[in-house]
Amino acid sequence: MAPGETRARHERAPVRTRTRLSSVANAMRLIKIFSDENSEIGISDLAKHLGLAKSTAHRLAATLVEEGMLEQNAHDGKYRLGLALFELGSLVRRQMDITAEAKPFLKALAADTGETLHLAVLDRQAVLYINIIESQRAIRMGYKIGTRAPLHCTAVGKVLIAFEPQEIIEAAIAHGLPRRTDGTITNPHAFRLELEAVRTRGYALEDEEIETGLRSIAAAVRNYSGRVIAAIGIAGPAHRMTKKVLLSYVRNLVDAADAVSLRLGYQPAQTPQVRRQA
Repeated sequence: MAPGETRARHERAPVRTRTRLSSVANAMRLIKIFSDENSEIGISDLAKHLGLAKSTAHRLAATLVEEGMLEQNAHDGKYRLGLALFELGSLVRRQMDITAEAKPFLKALAADTGETLHLAVLDRQAVLYINIIESQRAIRMGYKIGTRAPLHCTAVGKVLIAFEPQEIIEAAIAHGLPRRTDGTITNPHAFRLELEAVRTRGYALEDEEIETGLRSIAAAVRNYSGRVIAAIGIAGPAHRMTKKVLLSYVRNLVDAADAVSLRLGYQPAQTPQVRRQA
């Protein structure tokens, strides 16, 4: 291939990237046009606001309708924001509420234990850490906010999946139980038994299952309906968090998770459970 041909190909690549990003940007701009005063907008006005051809605006709107981001009025053809945006906004609001309510309890537990505290939610067959207070010790858990981790080999993951409907649990198992260490539970039957133990005692343990040398414990946070929507976990190196030390954190951890649940409107009588304290 001639040098000139190579340069031309390299010069064209950024243009294709900009085109793809421009489409996304235009879609976002289209969504942001809507307001309380303009809750329904016709395609001509959308095109005018965006400075795009009507056909281009129509393609963008049609794609957003397919994804549930927009809805189209069957009578006049005008567009309005869709339920998918409401669901996403509600998710963000719930996570903001959970984070705010849990923060003082995470700080208190971090001060009491000297270990890393984390708040996690279930997201697409994985754990998503939405708040972390790191231990001040030199050797500590290294996850960051926004990090994802497997469900089956983390204490927070076990808590989050244990209280889901059985079909969700089976879907998680079907998703895979890959081995991370010699201690990882990879057998579906053994994992089901582990989740049953979590439901019975009210908290989950992780004993060097995701990473050799790391142990953790977690308890459930519930919303006003009694549904488990988050988990609070304590994690640290196994040489500090011996099994005896780990179990000594149970009462304070569960009490903190219950306190956050109460602040979110949870009424304990809705979902009674047996809890075996350490």
